[in-house]
Amino acid sequence: PGFWDMHPLLMLMAVVALALGSGAAGAINMWYDRDIDAVMKRTQSRPIPAGRMLADEALAFGVVVSFISVLLMGLSTNWVAGGLLAAANLFYVFIYTVWLKRRTPQNIVIGGAAGAFPPMIGWAAVSGEITLDSVLLFAIIFFWTPPHFWALSLFCNEDYKRANVPMLPVVSGEKFTKWQMFAYTVLMVPLSMAPYFTGLASVYYGVSAFVLSVVFLILSIMVLREDDGVYVQAKRMFGYSVFYLFALFSLLIVFVG
Repeated sequence: PGFWDMHPLLMLMAVVALALGSGAAGAINMWYDRDIDAVMKRTQSRPIPAGRMLADEALAFGVVVSFISVLLMGLSTNWVAGGLLAAANLFYVFIYTVWLKRRTPQNIVIGGAAGAFPPMIGWAAVSGEITLDSVLLFAIIFFWTPPHFWALSLFCNEDYKRANVPMLPVVSGEKFTKWQMFAYTVLMVPLSMAPYFTGLASVYYGVSAFVLSVVFLILSIMVLREDDGVYVQAKRMFGYSVFYLFALFSLLIVFVG
C-alpha cells in the first residue's frame, strides 16, 4: 500500500510506537506473571523475579508506555492503526496473560493473535484500512505461532510443570503435541505462499516461501520421530522457526508485487 511513499519521519514514528506498545505489553505480562516467572528457570532472570525492578513500577511503566504508544501511533499515522495497536495490547494482557495462559492448553493458539497484529497495524499505518492482504499477513503469524511455541514448550516442559502452566505437552503429552505441531506446519505450506496467489508478492517470493515451508515441515517430521524426552530436533525446529518467519517477511519486502 505505498509503503515507500510514506514520509520517513512518520515511518519512524510508526515503528517506534509499535516497539513501545510491544514492550509495554510485555512489561505488564511480566508484572502479572512474576509469581510463575520466579519458579521457571527460563524466566528467573527477568527484572521483577531477579529483584532489579519493583512490581508496581513495572506495572506503572507498562500502562503509561502503552498509552503513549497508542497516542503516538494514532497522531503520527491514523487512528485505525492506533486502534489496532490498542486492541493488540489489550488482547495480550487480558485475553492471553490474564485469562488463557493459566487456564487452557490452547493458550498460545488463541493468544497468538496478539503477536500476529503487528503487520496488520503496519499496513493500517500506511493505508488507513484493513484489507484481505493485511489479514493474510496476520494469519501467517497466527498459524506459525503454535509450532514455534510448542517446540519451545517441549524442551521447557519441566519449567511449565513447576509453574503449573497448562501448556500442551504438560496436559496432553509430548506425542500429541508433536502431531499438533505437524498439523500446523502442513497448513503453513499453502498459507505462506498465499501472498503470491493474491498478487501481493511475485513468483520469486512464492517459490522461496514454498522451499522455506517444506524445510519447516521436514523439521516437524523429525521432531515427530524423535523419542519423548529427547529435544535435539525440537530445539532445532524452534531455532529455525524464528529464522523462518524473519525470512518470509524479508522476502515479502524484497519481492512485493
